[in-house]
Amino acid sequence: MDQNKYLMGVDIGTTSTKAVLFDRKGTVISQHTVGYPLLSPTPSTAEQEPEEILRAVFACINRTMAESLISPNHLQLVSFSSAMHSVIAVDEKGKALTKSITWADNRGADYAEKIKNELNGHEVYLRTGTPIHPMSPLTKLLWMKNELKEAYDLAHKFIGIKEYVFHKLFGEFLIDHSIASATGMMNLEKLEWDEEALNIAGITSDKLSTLVPTTHVVKGLSPEMAEKLGIHKDTPFVIGASDGVLSNLGVNAIDPGVVAVTIGTSGAIRTVSDKPITDQKGRTFCYALTENHWVIGGPVNNGGMTFRWVRDQFGAAESETAKRLGLDPYEVLTEIAEKVSPGADGLLFHPYMAGERAPLWNANARGSFFGLALYHKKEHMIRAVLEGVIFNLYSVLLALQELIGIPKGVQATGGFARSALWRQMMADIFNQDVTIPESFESSCLGAVILGLYALDEIEDFSIVSDMVGSTHQHTPNSENVETYQELMSIFLSVSRSLEEDYHNIAEYQRKRLEH
Repeated sequence: MDQNKYLMGVDIGTTSTKAVLFDRKGTVISQHTVGYPLLSPTPSTAEQEPEEILRAVFACINRTMAESLISPNHLQLVSFSSAMHSVIAVDEKGKALTKSITWADNRGADYAEKIKNELNGHEVYLRTGTPIHPMSPLTKLLWMKNELKEAYDLAHKFIGIKEYVFHKLFGEFLIDHSIASATGMMNLEKLEWDEEALNIAGITSDKLSTLVPTTHVVKGLSPEMAEKLGIHKDTPFVIGASDGVLSNLGVNAIDPGVVAVTIGTSGAIRTVSDKPITDQKGRTFCYALTENHWVIGGPVNNGGMTFRWVRDQFGAAESETAKRLGLDPYEVLTEIAEKVSPGADGLLFHPYMAGERAPLWNANARGSFFGLALYHKKEHMIRAVLEGVIFNLYSVLLALQELIGIPKGVQATGGFARSALWRQMMADIFNQDVTIPESFESSCLGAVILGLYALDEIEDFSIVSDMVGSTHQHTPNSENVETYQELMSIFLSVSRSLEEDYHNIAEYQRKRLEH
């Protein structure tokens, strides 16, 4: 392989787009990030401006190239990662008729229930791999058909944010199998749009983009576009896959039985199979990486956002102290939590502050402290919140274990990995060795490795083991494991028994907020 060639991964995320330029050894040469807001005029709304994201993509590619000082002739490929589940109604020219409705939008909650209970939703899930939930584009389209009728009727196509970007670049409506497998409308076995799902959404396949493999390559930028991006017009663009499955590749969790866990704002737990696997109980997703690599797992809404809530609501004094000392307020709060023994002296926290996806798939779920007693202090509550996030992820792992067996190891990434306390909690609650990969740019690294595979530069994904080192390793503390396993059964029992109450309190909250 030519060592003078460079590889760019572009990750279109929920809160920002990032471009990262790597050399052939996986070393980061340059990178650039542009953020953008999530628009939430109501508690259930979570939208973004497609043009704002498009500008962010262009700026990231341009600035990453400019800051690298490499010649455009030495850029071998650009490969894409993207957040899943977005929907944009567009006209024939690709102009957006709606904002980009993101995975976090809950306005379709009632329609998700309708699909589950009245429209054969479980059988659709078993074929398509996306749990029936407001995040799913299938649910969003049914909602749009009834609640956003003008845009729905005018739409030439319904596309996601990566499709929007590719159409602006090349004038084609293309969707890779990975993003398509997260729509709830692609048959995983046939790699075709699922007729029953399309009927539920009220559309025909011509209203969706053309299905292509994740290794699909597009060339031929216009000279004007190439100049805007700062790259050569014949640079190959690999359509790539979704951020979740590429993160597995980018942290070297690609072999069967190795589990990847990510905790950022939200979180996810995933492993790879050589064939599609769905869950008879409907708890896990199944998304494509390639035709021979399928990522199964579950996403959680409530990751680092719950720690941010602690910082904002409980940690004003600590944040001020941290500011004076030049420290990260999260580090100060973590030190406070460390003063409390594992299990927070019997205080449990269910972190369902934003409803929950896996394993409950319940948009009405709400957060709660359980076991609160007079002897509990603020430090107990902080520790219980951190433990609650890991307990919830472990409940997803328990569902996964029914499908794949006990994991061979855990590769963990995300902002949480900066905390030694949180990392050790994961090892103890999961009762697994936990490794923290060296690269935090897992989705972009996964994208460029997939790009090399698409260009036939590599025969398989084994190269990733040479590109990903490790920074931390944690082994379970047997005493802590025993404590957490005793509490885990209570954690699960409480959340299962509150399903009706979650619905009732969510209804009450919605009425109060609307008035």
